[in-house]
Amino acid sequence: MSRLHLAFHCGGLSLGGTLDNAPGTTGLLIVTGGQEPRAGAFGWQARLAAEVAKAGFPVFRFDRRGIGDSEGEDRGYEKSRKDIASALQAFRALSPQVNRVVGFGNCDGASALMLAEGAGFDRLVLSNPWAIADSSQTLPPAATVRSRYLAKLGKPKEIWRLLSGKVDLEKLATGIRHASGSGQTTNPLIAPLREGLSQFEGKVRFLIAENDRTAQVFAADWGHDERIAICSSAGHAYAEPHAREWLRTQVLAALRS
Repeated sequence: MSRLHLAFHCGGLSLGGTLDNAPGTTGLLIVTGGQEPRAGAFGWQARLAAEVAKAGFPVFRFDRRGIGDSEGEDRGYEKSRKDIASALQAFRALSPQVNRVVGFGNCDGASALMLAEGAGFDRLVLSNPWAIADSSQTLPPAATVRSRYLAKLGKPKEIWRLLSGKVDLEKLATGIRHASGSGQTTNPLIAPLREGLSQFEGKVRFLIAENDRTAQVFAADWGHDERIAICSSAGHAYAEPHAREWLRTQVLAALRS
């Protein structure tokens, strides 16, 4: 396995990418989300690429325009369809033996794949999709808040804190209102994500990191879906050792099936 750093064209712009070579006929294309260039804090994607290539599957990663090594202005994940299509074309040209490609995206990379209607991939692995409508969504989903309150009610120490006046009653009241679901509105981002994904005919797997607020919001507003798999006690970037192993297993299972 070797890693090739390269540039490819998209609408007259040069976008940065990397190819982790492997002989397999099924490949993985990683759509990096938002301010998640191929290097730096999100190096976990580079590790994932290396591990997947070591297992025999070529992996292509890229920075959408305006991010990392790529030229142009970042137009956001909602308008990255052409970037994804150009990356897929470059991947197929560089790895001509590949006849099947799985698309993987984390955060708004996952949402970008959904809005792009699968963008020509054969299968999708969508991790912690971004569906936070505005920055005011600072509280976790109501279901998450309810489970926390129920857990606290079972602890005598927490009940004593309430009775002894050590709990901020105004904050508690806000939390209870949120937990009840009162005043909540329909998430406007879910409908276009559903519509985009409905146009995709291949298999889909959702990966949810249990402790990630982005994932919590998406899962709560998306609703029950048998395609969802949850990694317990995992954060957004799967930094925990057990989460890294879980993610690798999920991705390899998609490539092999």
